Amino acid sequence: MANADKLEYLRHSLAHLLAAAVLEIYPDTKNTLGPAIENGFYYDFDFKTPISDTDLPKIEKKMREILKSWKEFKGEEKSEKEAKAFFKNNQYKTELIDEIKKKKEKITFYTCGEFTDLCRGGHLENPSKEITPDAFKLDRVAGAYWRGDEKNKMLTRIYGLAFETKEGLDAYIEQREEAEKRDHKKLGKELDLFVFSELVGSGLPLWTPRGTILRTQLDDFVWELRKKQGYEKVEIPHITKKELYEKSGHWEKFKTELFRITTREGHEFAMKPMNCPHHIQIFDRKQWSYRELPQRYCNTTTCYRDEQTGELSGLSRVRSFTQDDAHVFCRITQVKEEFLKVWDIVEEFYRAFGFSLRVRLSIHDPNQPDKYLGDKKRWNDAELILKEIVTTKKGDWFEGLGEAAFYGPKLDFMAKDALGREWQVATIQLDMNQPERFGLFCINERGEKERIVMLHAAIMGSIDRFLSILIEHTAGAFPLWLSPVQVYIAPIEKGKHLSYAEKIKDLLMKNGIRTEIAYGDNSFGKKIWEFGKQKIPYLVIIGDRQISEDIISFQARKNPSDSPSLDVDMKIEDFINHIKEEIKIKS
Repeated sequence: MANADKLEYLRHSLAHLLAAAVLEIYPDTKNTLGPAIENGFYYDFDFKTPISDTDLPKIEKKMREILKSWKEFKGEEKSEKEAKAFFKNNQYKTELIDEIKKKKEKITFYTCGEFTDLCRGGHLENPSKEITPDAFKLDRVAGAYWRGDEKNKMLTRIYGLAFETKEGLDAYIEQREEAEKRDHKKLGKELDLFVFSELVGSGLPLWTPRGTILRTQLDDFVWELRKKQGYEKVEIPHITKKELYEKSGHWEKFKTELFRITTREGHEFAMKPMNCPHHIQIFDRKQWSYRELPQRYCNTTTCYRDEQTGELSGLSRVRSFTQDDAHVFCRITQVKEEFLKVWDIVEEFYRAFGFSLRVRLSIHDPNQPDKYLGDKKRWNDAELILKEIVTTKKGDWFEGLGEAAFYGPKLDFMAKDALGREWQVATIQLDMNQPERFGLFCINERGEKERIVMLHAAIMGSIDRFLSILIEHTAGAFPLWLSPVQVYIAPIEKGKHLSYAEKIKDLLMKNGIRTEIAYGDNSFGKKIWEFGKQKIPYLVIIGDRQISEDIISFQARKNPSDSPSLDVDMKIEDFINHIKEEIKIKS
């Protein structure tokens, strides 16, 4: 058995064990469903008397008691009549039995110890020997609608964590605690980067001056890299007639996610959920010679999707998000070179933040043809080109079956953060279908119309989502070039030293260095504490000695968790040069 399968079987076996313990302690409870999930398991129950997190230690203790007698899972096929008789007092199980019967599948029960459940299988052979008692832990209680439908009854879901060893469980809990400290929603508030307003609406972030500096600096960096590769900026409106998305294919695929607008004249418009059809219209404004290709357009702009309220999460999942979007219109013979140019941009961008990358070659699933536009040959040709590109690059890559966009295959860059978590970030997509739908062509060497292809390229993707990843990756301690405040000046005594502090601030600001002064009446120690809390890269201290010697003393933040280094004395001109040099290298 593969390790991944064994871990899934272990977690699923523990879901059964949880149900057994709950029914022993609370015999009037109705158990429903309990699958294995990432990092553990859960089981949904209909309790007569509500429980809370305080009840979990008692249930966990009972699980360990029962585990000792769980020697073997025994499977047995039942008839519909037998199955319903067994669960005659449990409407949830009888509903599942009806579903299984409708699908013409076998109805199977599994028994371990004294506990029997309706189940398809996938368990450990001998739980008492294969489950380490201190390698699992009940985690929390939550509410969950039956079958995920808010029209159904709210059940009680008990989550558990499970690993093969205690060391694995402890490592995960430690990582999760660190992740909670780094939570972008918490740090975003503490660092004054963004807010959400009930009056504006859920999933619609508002960016403060500090947060807007972050966004602008990131976007400028991407533009700096793209400009070197021959990209040009374009601009587009935020709404469009539905006919544009009908032609592109997006209306059919995404119509439930669109914000729709009906004009006074009865025309139907949509807030744009993506930008590619608009960029196509810009390309299609004139006839192009093959000599003028590739045409490379880029555009940082906000898109809108009608996400369900329950799926919104900080900056990770929002209703309005800003994309650093780009589209390349080129000949099929130019695809490889253009992909590699974008790849170079991606590598340089993510290197600046210390992310390690690998690439997922996202291909279509031939068993689900309805999910994709275009014919089989076009897909095969496109996927062969991308496979040749990743092979040529000789990087760390793997295939992702069914992960393609609906119009074409893509390379998705996967970034590993400081906590070892992997996120899909940048993407480069090959689209042979939209150019076909919109009739895009160039005039080739023979004076004939030649169908072109289109590349979609996003470096950050959603700036909002990328910032949620970056905030947690850096714990809010951004590199100097990106930090909203780069230097924090703390006069030891406000009355005596403020004037000199303001003179230093003016010099720094004139040299493009973002600077703030601690103007409050707090003690000097409190000002130092505030500097550490705000994770600002440099602290400048101003006192009698600094004024008399016409110098500054500064402390540099070493890393997100360290205290500042010892004071360093320097002439202000030398300090400015030092800061500028560090900003330049984007370290």
